[in-house]
Amino acid sequence: MVLTPRTLGVDVLHTLREHLRPLVAYHLFFTLLASSLLLPAVAWTLTGLLRRFDRPVITNAELMNLLLSPGGIFWLLAAIGLTFLVLYLQQAGMILVAIRRRDNHYQLAFVALWQTLRRLPALSGLVVVQVGAHLLLVIPVALLLGWLHGVFIGGLDPYYVLRVRPPALWQYLGVAVPLAAGWAFVAAMLYFRWILALPIVTLENLSPMAALARSRELTRGRKGQVAMTVIVMLLVIIALPFVASGIFDRLFTPMLWWLPERNAVLIPAMLAYVTGYVLVTLAIAFIGIAANALLSACLYLRLAHREPRPAPPPPDAHPGRLAWGVEMAVVLFALVQAWWVVNSFELRDDVTIIAHRGSSMAAPENTLSAIERAIEDRAHYVEIDVRLTGDGEVVVYHDRSLQRLTGDPRNVHELTLDELQQFDVGSWFGDAYVGERIPTLDEALATVRGRNALMIDMKPNPGEEVALVEAVIASLRHEAASRRVCHDLTAPGWSTGHCGDPDVIGETRLAVMSPWVVEEVKRREPELRVTLLAQLVMPGTLERRGFDALGLRHNRITENEIRLANLFGYEVHAWTVNDSARMSQIIDLGANAIITDYPERLTELIDDRRELGDGALLLVKLRNWLRG
Repeated sequence: MVLTPRTLGVDVLHTLREHLRPLVAYHLFFTLLASSLLLPAVAWTLTGLLRRFDRPVITNAELMNLLLSPGGIFWLLAAIGLTFLVLYLQQAGMILVAIRRRDNHYQLAFVALWQTLRRLPALSGLVVVQVGAHLLLVIPVALLLGWLHGVFIGGLDPYYVLRVRPPALWQYLGVAVPLAAGWAFVAAMLYFRWILALPIVTLENLSPMAALARSRELTRGRKGQVAMTVIVMLLVIIALPFVASGIFDRLFTPMLWWLPERNAVLIPAMLAYVTGYVLVTLAIAFIGIAANALLSACLYLRLAHREPRPAPPPPDAHPGRLAWGVEMAVVLFALVQAWWVVNSFELRDDVTIIAHRGSSMAAPENTLSAIERAIEDRAHYVEIDVRLTGDGEVVVYHDRSLQRLTGDPRNVHELTLDELQQFDVGSWFGDAYVGERIPTLDEALATVRGRNALMIDMKPNPGEEVALVEAVIASLRHEAASRRVCHDLTAPGWSTGHCGDPDVIGETRLAVMSPWVVEEVKRREPELRVTLLAQLVMPGTLERRGFDALGLRHNRITENEIRLANLFGYEVHAWTVNDSARMSQIIDLGANAIITDYPERLTELIDDRRELGDGALLLVKLRNWLRG
């Protein structure tokens, strides 16, 4: 029997059309079961396991340390296993719906759900063997890649590697990429050899090991055909949501802009639009899941029974009395979702502008020139990075070493302030900045005096966290004393604006990457506002109290993170956002501050949004919601 992407695609589409209603019914029942019982149980189990570690996991390094520990490996295996078990249950039920004939669509869906749950032990065993085999394949490759990373680039400053991309990085990639590609090829061959194991366990009641052996038999000599067919089908399934989103954005969204800017017209139109979008999204999600299940079912029938696809339902099959009620409930759900989305839009919202390392795309980063430019660009705060020198002074510099900006491989903490100020950190950026020096924190504070405020990002060396905290606080107190003296010496009647606010502690923010450093700062200066920077937040590992703001990578900010911030009373800061469209999305998500290399771009965006009418702003928010 000929096996091509086209023939299999036709079989899958015919099967989907012929069994559409019972498949929809099963999908709805399973989704209800999963969202109310299975997924909450999985989330509760995994979060409970994480809580047992009793430590925050908010950086990539902490995540790797966790996953490489015995308990972390157990957690990772549990997370992968439970996730795949839910997926296998869903796919098995759809295979049963397509192949088991019954005259009542919704009874068939209930029976398939029950039979799937009865196969839970066998499906669990299949997950352990099938997924476990792939994990065993990846372990030696991962260990080898980790060792090679240490050999080639382990001793280099990570930021230097990312920005400069030295030859050592390409040497590492030259070795690592073929290794990873080799693993992917072996894993793919194993996957295609065992691709029929799930329908075999579901339909033939074989044990997991027997199902894997039978799958290997059926695919012998045809793995190439199977691989090509499956890959093409999966690419089509993956492309569906992108195509649908593009059609909505390009065809239907512009129509909303033609409507009159009256809420009586615009809001119902937006409700109808969002309802349609939600329904299409649900439909695409269903089609993707169903097509994947039917793909394995049709493959199984072709290779095991020489049948192209499942037989159609009997002529007297009918949806049953529940059909219209359940399907109308889906439409009502989409309408409620649309109403909630439209009503969650706040028409006027502002965001704090934080210039990342100053205006670091207009002047060399972390220099007095970059700070001056950030003030001109109307940033609310100027973010700078600080480190301790070898003689205990606080300087404004990001990297651990001088390699990236000066070409000198030595580290900042190995040199004194006098030695560091001999370096030129401006010429790499352009001729206009030749001779720019590494500034001290005191110089940065003097530069913003009476004009702006600083967000000070702490970059301590291991073991020097407390020393850096104390040195920074000492600089803030020294600046406060200087400002008070300035106020005292200013003649009565003269402006003291140039002196700045003596409450330096109150106007300055600190940023740190460790919760215990937050505690050290608050112990010394309770009024100092502290932002905890996080590359990620593993659920259940972070005590969401003690800090004033949580700084998250912008792609980690979700509605749930905003909800948690409102619940616990802290701000959310997004870093580092440079694209105007993404800035607009972050504003509409509800973030309190955006850290950007382009403060002037964010300033212009905020000005533009303030000039929009209510209707136009609603449409901007709708587009941002769709893009999200």
